[in-house]
Amino acid sequence: MKILICPDSFKDALSAAEAARAIACGIARTGGEVVTLECPLADGGEGSLDALIAATGAERRTAEVHDALGRPTRADWGWHPASRTAYVELAEASGLQQLTPGERTALHSTTRGVGELIRAALDAGAERLLLTLGGSATNDGGAGMLAALGARLRDAQGHELAPGGAALERLAGLDLSGLDPRLAGLAVEAAVDVDNPLLGERGASTVFGPQKGATAADVERLDAALARFADLAAEALGEDHRDLSGAGAAGGMGFAARAFLGAELRPGIELVMAQAGFDALLGDADLVITGEGQLDGQSLGGKTPIGVARAARRRGVPVVVLAGRLAPGWQAAFDEGVSAAFALADGPMALDEALERCAELLADRAESLVRLLRAMPGA
Repeated sequence: MKILICPDSFKDALSAAEAARAIACGIARTGGEVVTLECPLADGGEGSLDALIAATGAERRTAEVHDALGRPTRADWGWHPASRTAYVELAEASGLQQLTPGERTALHSTTRGVGELIRAALDAGAERLLLTLGGSATNDGGAGMLAALGARLRDAQGHELAPGGAALERLAGLDLSGLDPRLAGLAVEAAVDVDNPLLGERGASTVFGPQKGATAADVERLDAALARFADLAAEALGEDHRDLSGAGAAGGMGFAARAFLGAELRPGIELVMAQAGFDALLGDADLVITGEGQLDGQSLGGKTPIGVARAARRRGVPVVVLAGRLAPGWQAAFDEGVSAAFALADGPMALDEALERCAELLADRAESLVRLLRAMPGA
């Protein structure tokens, strides 16, 4: 039996590579002739950079940037000199996991650091950019990124706007003449892990703002502010991308990537799988084991287990999901090619215990799964 192991990270517990190793270790305890192949994946959120570097052999580089609150920090990015390709993960510079719950402020967080990473890539001579857009702490529609790349966003008095999405409600002028001219020669692909538009009931502010510290009143302000930004962007560019699938990713960074960088928006898991040569690996597999921290109804919007299941279904390979938690709506995964799904907990436990024992629980579930398969008639 050949098993392809391709989990995403388990947030706050294990990286994708660590999760894959834990699953492989559990399978190894079964003995017998089971061949495993580890292929850590990501869907555009945290860990995407690690997955891309592992898949391509790119160099890991570090740049001095600003985090989502404007504080100096260091962020990694990837550089593949042979193809002149840069890999930039938004979460490295502007990620939610870098902030404590008390620091999360959707009103004022900024994507400035993402623009600084892109500038570092341009300085290295990048001709192609893969930009992953999950795990953001921001809701500024990419305004901070634009400012870092040379755009000017001004209020009615001609003053440059303060960082953050709330400031966009005062936006009166959008001057793109100062954008870095090297962007014109940069081919951009943006990996998104959701399919939400920029505005409205399914928009960036309404759906994702609350997890970034936004109150109900804040959500209304932010949605109106992003609408104003979209209006002025459409006026400046002659085209409107607010309703584009994925425009609402990362607090509107999907919108900015398409509108101002000319990016092709692709489901993040598809982009990472393509870089990892997933289809070739899948060809020899009898079973795929994938997983992430939580499987739920929203996973269908582009999360790793669903992307893996859809690809495997086309090749007739069964897929099992190991998830930290099976949350409401998870059964919809069966319609996408998932053969079975299992939660990790072996009894009632607090979140801290579940996180601490994640590797152990993954190994145990993987071992039990393979022992069951080998016990079946004809196995």
